[in-house]
This record gives sequence, structure tokens and C-alpha cells, in this order.
Amino acid sequence: MTTEYIYGINPAFEVVRARRRAIQNAYFGPSGATGSRRRKLTELLNETKVPVAAADKRRLFDLCRTTEHQGVVLETESYPYASLESLQAADRLLLIDNVEDPQNVGAILRSAEIFGWHDVLLANRGVPEIYPSVVKASSGATEYLRIARDHTANEYVKALLPLGFTLVALDARGKEDLRRLSERNPKKILLVIGGEHRAVGQHILNQAHHLVSIPQQGRVTSLNASVAAGIALFMLQPCVPAGEA
Repeated sequence: MTTEYIYGINPAFEVVRARRRAIQNAYFGPSGATGSRRRKLTELLNETKVPVAAADKRRLFDLCRTTEHQGVVLETESYPYASLESLQAADRLLLIDNVEDPQNVGAILRSAEIFGWHDVLLANRGVPEIYPSVVKASSGATEYLRIARDHTANEYVKALLPLGFTLVALDARGKEDLRRLSERNPKKILLVIGGEHRAVGQHILNQAHHLVSIPQQGRVTSLNASVAAGIALFMLQPCVPAGEA
């Protein structure tokens, strides 16, 4: 597998805690995560027998190519993707289409994890891979999600519609109020989120059972893609069985 350098204190914590990736080395800078957080992370690394080394700022930058490392960099194997086939039994699937900004993708994935959408499909064109920058933007939520990136958006839809999914596309021009769909609460949902500059593809919009939008009362014309996604993921989140809340 390809080596990656995960940076930032929160992503580092989650990579270690999730234990989905092999970690070869950990590097700490002199002014990085200090105090109890640094001690806790060091304890976790020691428990998993990961070598911990001191590094100056230049070394950390050379590893991760950013100054946003917060004094912590992990050398790990690449992200362990799932396959579409392994996710087909889920009741909630999130499909990210045409979201090009890694920060937006990471923020969407963070909301997905928080609201119980554990199975995610990334279009293999027009959407970033799970780069370290996406892991950082997600605050490490990527490590608890099953994410596939093995088909185009249209191919995902073609494969899933015969399996009984209700295809829901979030679109600013949608005529259906997201709140009304939330009240109906379909059992199996494939929710498609598009970007701000390139929305959900027209072929998917044409096939969608529901074209939903978020009601607005302000004067600004649209929501940020990740904010809109967060609202939709919350409104359509899976029901929590009694006793598990």
C-alpha cells in the first residue's frame, strides 16, 4: 500500500483509536499538541507499539507538505476503501458527486459520521480521494466510515436503484421541501449531494424519486455544500431503536 502522512491532533487520535490502518511511525514537533492531549496520544501510540520520534518544523512540513500539522504527523498506510458490493445492504447510503473541494468533502464526511450515515460512496471522478487533507477536514471521521470509490456516480445509481433504494437528490432548484420527505422517512435512502459549482449530474436528477431543497428565508442565494449536506444528513438520519439513544 502507498504510504500517507496524516497530520493534525484530532485526525491522529482517530487513526490510532480506529485501528483500521497500520501506522509505521509517529512524529512530534516541539510546539505541537501539548499537555494532556499529547500525553494521551503518546500513550495510545505506545500501547500499539508505534515508534514515536521527535521532529523539527521543517521535517514535519517535508513529511505532510503543510503547516497545518499542529505538531503531529503519522506515517500510515493508505485509506482502506470498501467496495460498492460490500455496502449494498445498508439502509442509508450517501453519494458525493461533483464536490471538488477537499475541505467540503471532509466536512460532509464529518456530518455523515455524526448523524449515523456510516456508508459513503465517492464518485471516482470529480471528487477527491480520501487524502490526508480530507481526513484533517473531517476531524478523523473518515476512520469510522465505510467509503467506496470504485464507480462513477451514474454507475452507483444504476446498480442501487434495482435494490429498492429511494433516490433523493439535494438540489437548490428542487421543488420538494426536505422537511416533508423527512416526515415520510423512506426505509432505504440513497442521498446524493453535489457541489456548489457543479451540482448533482443531470442524469441522476432525471432519475431521482425526490428532488429536495432546503427552505430559505434569508437574502443570500445558497448554502455552502457541506452545510446543506449536514442539514440533509440530520433530517434524514436513520431512526435510532428505542433504548439505544
